[in-house]
Amino acid sequence: MRPYFTPLLKVIVTLFGIYLVLQQINIEDMILIFQQVQWGWVWLAVGLMTASLVIRAYRWQLLLHGMGIFVPFGRLVTIYFIGNFFNAFLPSGFGGDVMRVVEIARDVPTDAAAGTVIVDRLTGLLTLFVMGLLGLPFRPAGFPLAQTWLILSVSLSGIGVGYLLLDGRMIRRWGTRWLPQIISPVGQGAVARLLQAVQASGWPAVWRAMGVSVLFNLILILWWAVSGRALGLTIPFIHYLIVIPILSVVTLIPSIGGLGVVENVAPLLFAPAGIPYEQAVALAFLTFLILRFTSLLGAPVYLWSHWRGRS
Repeated sequence: MRPYFTPLLKVIVTLFGIYLVLQQINIEDMILIFQQVQWGWVWLAVGLMTASLVIRAYRWQLLLHGMGIFVPFGRLVTIYFIGNFFNAFLPSGFGGDVMRVVEIARDVPTDAAAGTVIVDRLTGLLTLFVMGLLGLPFRPAGFPLAQTWLILSVSLSGIGVGYLLLDGRMIRRWGTRWLPQIISPVGQGAVARLLQAVQASGWPAVWRAMGVSVLFNLILILWWAVSGRALGLTIPFIHYLIVIPILSVVTLIPSIGGLGVVENVAPLLFAPAGIPYEQAVALAFLTFLILRFTSLLGAPVYLWSHWRGRS
C-alpha cells in the first residue's frame, strides 16, 4: 500500500480542494467568464511558458558547469520539455523533476543529476522570494496587513531554508548531533551524498543561476498577468509580484499540479486587487490549463528523443 499512499493523498487533496471551490462559485458565472476569454492573450501565455523552459535549461547548464560537467544545451532543453510533459500526467509538481533526474543520469553521475535538479528548482524559488520581498514596499494602498506578514514570513523562511541547504555547514554541525545515522548529513549515506551534490555546483554557479532566475521569474509573473488579461482582469503587475511567491509555494502542497489548492488560495490573494471570487478562481484554473497544455508539447519531444536513442 505504501507506494500508492502519496499519489492517493495528492488525488484526495485535489478532489477536496475542488469540492470546496464548487461550494463557493456559481457554475453559470464561471462558464460565462470562460466564454469571454481572449484567445490572443492565451496563446501569448503559452509562448511565455514555452520560452521559460529554454531559460530554465540554461540555468541548469550553469549549475552543471559549476560541477565541471558539460552537457549540450540542446540535450538539457529536450530533457526540460520531457520533464514538463510528465508533469501533465503525474500527480505531483515534482514528477517532472524526477524524470529530469532519470534522463540526465544517462549523461552524468546520479548524485550530480539529483543535486543540480534540486538546486535548479531551489534557485528559482529563492529568487522569487527575494523579488517578492523587494516588491512589498511598493504594495498597493490598502493591501491587507495579514497578507503582508504572510508573504514576509514565507519569503524569509524560504530564503533561510534555501541558504541552509546550499551552504550546508549548519546542517552538518547540528545534523550529526540530532539526526539518526541512517539520515546523517555526513559520511557516505544517501542523505550525505545528496547534500554534497546540492552544494557541489559552488556559490559562483548558484549566483549565476539566480541571475537567470530573475528573468525566468519575470516571465512566470508575466504569464499570470497575461492570463489575467485573457480574462479581462486589470491587476497591477506589482500585485502579481508580491503574491506569486505564495502561489508558487502552494503548488508544492501534495496535489495534482496545485489543482484545487491554488484555486482556494488565489481568491484570498487577489481580493485586495478587487477581483471577485469567481474571477480569481477562473484565473488560477486558466493558468493551470495553459500550463498543462504547454506540458503536452513535450510529448513529441519525448517520443523523438527515445526513437533517436534506439536508432
